[in-house]
Amino acid sequence: MRALLRALPDILRTIVRLAADPILPTAAKVALAAAALYLVSPIDLIPDFIPGIGMLDDLFVVAIVVDGVLNWVDRGLVLKYWPGSAESFDGVARAARMLAVWVPRRLKMKIFAGKA
Repeated sequence: MRALLRALPDILRTIVRLAADPILPTAAKVALAAAALYLVSPIDLIPDFIPGIGMLDDLFVVAIVVDGVLNWVDRGLVLKYWPGSAESFDGVARAARMLAVWVPRRLKMKIFAGKA
């Protein structure tokens, strides 16, 4: 979880850059744009000022996005926009996968691939 929180600025930067790439499928662009808007929005499901749990909703959004990107977007394209090394991205990906396991694969497929 800490890996995701520490990487949040890099993840947000990657999401914004990746969403602007012309190769990325439209369904993935919509999902990335929605996630970026949610992360920068001051309105959250769990307010950030609540100590200990305020960042949980942001963390789950990040986990779902990172896991979805890993499963439905070309890795080379993602690494093109990732500001760190491939190893650092793999560490973030492992943390995201552990949290995103709670989200049904069918839902992630619908979000990122536009399929049900």
